[in-house]
Amino acid sequence: MPALRVASYNTRDFLDDHRLAARIVRAMDPDVLCLQEVPRRLGAGARVARFALRCGMHWSGRHRGSGGTTIFTSPRVELLECRHSRLPVRWPDRTRGYAAARVALPGGGGLTAVSMHLSLDRHERVAHTERILGGLPDGTPVVLAGDLNEDDTGEAWRLLDVPERLRLVSPASPTYPARAPRRRLDVVFASPALRVLPRREVLVPDAVWAQASDHRPVWVDLQLDG
Repeated sequence: MPALRVASYNTRDFLDDHRLAARIVRAMDPDVLCLQEVPRRLGAGARVARFALRCGMHWSGRHRGSGGTTIFTSPRVELLECRHSRLPVRWPDRTRGYAAARVALPGGGGLTAVSMHLSLDRHERVAHTERILGGLPDGTPVVLAGDLNEDDTGEAWRLLDVPERLRLVSPASPTYPARAPRRRLDVVFASPALRVLPRREVLVPDAVWAQASDHRPVWVDLQLDG
């Protein structure tokens, strides 16, 4: 079964050098890219579409109500369905949401990928995680990736990290802030049916990360067992 690269990237609403961010995505060359903090207001659709084009990836073309989350796919996988959902927050906090995509893999099989961006409020993070987990399909491999806004001591993290359902597959390296990372906020969890393959590094100069976003992306190579 061919390898599948899944990546997650918080692009800070393209306030930094989004062209450089696209070059980083091309260097990572993911099959599935889970994005957080893409533009979401007036004219946002055209900006995200141009970013997808610069990344050399496909975008479903809709992310309304997703709190700035969405998913890109490479030509190597087939996008079967993509939906975007809102998560409730206290007004006037930033809107939150998640995106979920079903993809068919080369060589057969498929999975559901979820891009999530949790609240800054710990109680909301738990409620958001419970809602996302409650909407996952049964019997289908799942990859859940994004910006949790907490590390492994948080309650939402512990809800995700249940080995018989999902386990952490991304590296232990911190991702935030991009210039000198100290916190591991950006992570990838995957179903037990997805095997982690040896890591292949992406060569990007240290100074470049912070020019593209305030977060560094994460990526992992996976293979569907069987």
